[in-house]
Amino acid sequence: MLTKKLSILTKTYICNMQFLKKIVDFYIFSNIHVAVAGFCITEITVLKYGIQESFTPLFVLFSIIISYNFIRFYELKTNRLLWLKDWFFRHKIELVILNIIAIIALIGITFFTSFNIKGLLILIPFSFMTFFYVIPIFKLKNIEISFRNFPSVKIFSIAFAWAGISVFFPIYEAKMNITFDIFIEFIQRFALLIVIIIPFDIRDVKSDSDSLKTLPQVLGIKVSKIIGMVLLLFTIGLEFCKMIFETSTIIIWVIIALITAIFLWFSSENKSRYYAGFWVESIPIYWLILVIYFFDNFK
Repeated sequence: MLTKKLSILTKTYICNMQFLKKIVDFYIFSNIHVAVAGFCITEITVLKYGIQESFTPLFVLFSIIISYNFIRFYELKTNRLLWLKDWFFRHKIELVILNIIAIIALIGITFFTSFNIKGLLILIPFSFMTFFYVIPIFKLKNIEISFRNFPSVKIFSIAFAWAGISVFFPIYEAKMNITFDIFIEFIQRFALLIVIIIPFDIRDVKSDSDSLKTLPQVLGIKVSKIIGMVLLLFTIGLEFCKMIFETSTIIIWVIIALITAIFLWFSSENKSRYYAGFWVESIPIYWLILVIYFFDNFK
């Protein structure tokens, strides 16, 4: 009798874990998680600079869902990301519904809220880099040329686009001036995002084409990690270059730098996809939590 109960409990536990895994996989592989990260890193700008009633974080969230799923579809169509192919087409109906919801949400934000449509102008260069990250800009003797295929450009194009969208977009949409401090903030984000991307390049060091020449491919994993650590120190140092800085902001930067450093140092090509795809991708989420905590307690 006891054995039977244990067997039932074990089966129930396994079923629950399998169901939970399906939810987590959909959350990550449908790009909802990276969209939430985009929301958080944009919301940080909104909070830091006192922007009222900004819809830009939500705009970024829904835009990422649409753009990243489009990029995923294109990569699968061109026989990349083969590990994701089966999952992607098994959930194509759910993904279509998700993207339709995101499109409707974007239309609602753009035309039926106080959103400043002129703010979209600042997105043009960053959207260009995002769109042509995998979509070929042109073809040269049957070779597709995109930002992703330019040697060593991949990491910088992603970091540049994310930093620009998360810093300049909410500022410009709110009709604020881009000051020296805001420009420094952009450089800090750019450097931090490069470090966040390095664990992904380390994970893919064996599967990425040699022509990409990512940092781990060119310099090795250990040197890439050291460069990342130096960049983290650089982001903290830049905080002291601002015209206005607060102790709480410096503490936040130090904590985020430490969290990022830990994830970077323990990253390897043998880590599961969840390590970079979930935990490392969550750094902007941890960051927003810290900002909210410090703003609530020290303002």
